[in-house]
Amino acid sequence: MQLRGCGTALVTPFRQDGSVDDAALRNLVAWQIESGIDFLVPCGTTGETPTLTHDEWLHVVDTTIEVAAGRVPIVAGATSNATHDAVEKAKELAARPGVNAILTASPYYNKPTQEGQYRHFKAIAEAVIDKPVILYNVPGRTAANLEPATLARLAEIPNIVGVKEASGNMTQIAEAISAVPETFLVLSGDDAVTLPVIALGGVGVISVASNEIPHEMAALTRAALANDWTTARSLQRKYLPLMQANFIESSPLPVKAVLAMMGKIEEVYRLPLVPMRRDTRSRLQKVATEVGLISKPSGATAAAEFFIYENWAAGPHKIVLHRGSCGQCSNGKGRPAGHDTNHARWHGPYSTVAAAREAAHAMTGVLIRSECKCV
Repeated sequence: MQLRGCGTALVTPFRQDGSVDDAALRNLVAWQIESGIDFLVPCGTTGETPTLTHDEWLHVVDTTIEVAAGRVPIVAGATSNATHDAVEKAKELAARPGVNAILTASPYYNKPTQEGQYRHFKAIAEAVIDKPVILYNVPGRTAANLEPATLARLAEIPNIVGVKEASGNMTQIAEAISAVPETFLVLSGDDAVTLPVIALGGVGVISVASNEIPHEMAALTRAALANDWTTARSLQRKYLPLMQANFIESSPLPVKAVLAMMGKIEEVYRLPLVPMRRDTRSRLQKVATEVGLISKPSGATAAAEFFIYENWAAGPHKIVLHRGSCGQCSNGKGRPAGHDTNHARWHGPYSTVAAAREAAHAMTGVLIRSECKCV
């Protein structure tokens, strides 16, 4: 097993009823592999793993293993802020044929000291001594930064083989690469800094953007690793706006929204995540169009967008779903003619009817029942 290059931190597709969308997951995994991705990471943060049940977590991992069929390594996520729970999760994954390595993040919420993090990761590694372990440093989510000196201590444990570094601190990443043995794998946890991390001695990236552009992110990473910086920089320039747009709201909201625009999944999240705001969605859609992931509409009538319209004058929870190009609506924005901001407001755009219905449900607590004939 060689964990170099670009690995995808897979999203977990959901159906409208909130269940795991098995067909979409299978298709996504197959497409990733066919596009040349180097390894897959199911059940990380991008996979909304904190919202998965225990059985769903294992199902997503097992499905990824089944579809991959040994073609690429599988690095499965197992994180908890209780060390005993993280140990049990790691042991379950280690016992599963097809799991090549385990990714585990610093304990969240507890804010452990450096010694606490060291003992936490040491306990996990010693419980799965025959399975490679990759640490995940993402202090923006966990409130616990894994410092280079602590990482160097952990690198002495034989089966702790690498780290996904998402601190956002290039000085710290440089210090970490210098502190660990050359054989220790340092992977970028942020698409936008993949090139500088590799230039410093890193071996690749665990990517969010590769959900949307697996071929391109794999090519960018391989070019950098081969010292073909002209190709790597060219790809970086083209796709940097998408890499940045994936974090204009909490991940994985943007990446799932783009995948839905591409027709890969339904745009469904689990609470506490809710659909993106209208302004950020519009920005995201513009970026996705500019990099060629979705087609630019030829005119207003071609826009496959849906809007939720709240009619305050008609009473509570009186909402109507409109297509953005509806002839009954003014300004091409799903706003019914004759109403103004003193009586109503609208939300959107949403890329699918299903996404609009879910958003309406989240806003009102009731299922949307009124739809314009345009839908």
